[in-house]
Amino acid sequence: MQKVFDFCKKLAEASWFQGFIIFIILLAGVVVGIQTYEVSGTLKESWLPTLHLLDLIILAIFTVEVVVKMLAEGKKPWNYFKDGWNIFDFAIVAVALYAILPGVEINASFIAVLRLARIFRVFKLVTAIPKLQVLVGALIKSIPSMGYVGILLSILFYIYATMSVFFFGENDPLHFGTLERAMLSLFRIVTLEDWTDIMYIQMWGCNHEIWGYSGILDCPPNANGFGWPAALFFVSFVLIGTMIVLNLFIGVIMNSMDEAKAEAELEENIKRKEEGNVSTGDDLHAIMEKLDELKKEMDFVYNRMKKEK
Repeated sequence: MQKVFDFCKKLAEASWFQGFIIFIILLAGVVVGIQTYEVSGTLKESWLPTLHLLDLIILAIFTVEVVVKMLAEGKKPWNYFKDGWNIFDFAIVAVALYAILPGVEINASFIAVLRLARIFRVFKLVTAIPKLQVLVGALIKSIPSMGYVGILLSILFYIYATMSVFFFGENDPLHFGTLERAMLSLFRIVTLEDWTDIMYIQMWGCNHEIWGYSGILDCPPNANGFGWPAALFFVSFVLIGTMIVLNLFIGVIMNSMDEAKAEAELEENIKRKEEGNVSTGDDLHAIMEKLDELKKEMDFVYNRMKKEK
C-alpha cells in the first residue's frame, strides 16, 4: 500500500500531471461555454451527446485527481481537506457526482446548482496555478482593510449626496431629486462615466441646450444653473473620490500582495527544508536578504530621529 501512496504523491507533484489538469480545466471551460447556446436554442441537437460525453470524461478526470491527491497524503487522507482549495475542488466534484447518481431527481433548483458547479470548474484553474492562488489569497486578505476604505468612501458619498440634493435637487430632479438618485449619480461620476455631462447640467441648468443636449426629464421650466461653484463641487468629488479614495483600494491590495508573497515564500522554504532540498547557500542568501531589509529599516529610523533633532 505504501507503494501506491508514493506513486500518487509523485503523480500529484509531477509537472506533466499538473499541466494535463490545466488543459482539462480549459477544456471544461470551453464545454460550458458551448452549453450556453443550448439555453438560447441555437445549439444543434446532434452536438448534445458529444457534449454530455465530454462532460462525463471531464468529471471522471477531476474525480481521479481528487483520489490521487487524497492518496498522496499517505495514511492520513484527511490532510487533503486542510487546504481550502482542495475543499473547493472536492465540493465541485461531489455536486457533479451526486447529480449522476441513479435515482436522483433533478429539479429546476438543482439544475441551477449543477450549472453553477460546472461554471466553477473554470475557477479550478486557480487551484492548479500557485501564482493565481497567491493573487486570490491576497485579495481575500485585503477584504478587512478594504472594508474600512469602503466605509470611508460611503461617508464621502453620503456627505456629497446630501449636499447635491440640497444644491441641485430642484434644477436636476432626474439625477439629484432624491438621496437615492444622488447616490447613484455620484457612483456614475466616481467611475468617470460621462460625469462632465452631469456637471454641465448643474452649471448651466437642465433646460438649456448643452453640447447638443436638449434637456432632461422632469426639468422645471425656470431651472437655473449654479455656474462655476457647481464645477468646483464635482471636480472636488472626483479628485477625492476617484483619485484618492479609490487608489487606497489599490494600495491595500498591493500591501496584501506583498504579505501573501512573503507567506508563500516562507511556506516554500519550510517545505524545502523538510524535504532536505535547501543548501547552505540558500540559507545564507535568505539571511542576507533579511539583513538588507533590517538595514533599510534602521536607516529609516536613524534619518527620522536625525530630522527630529
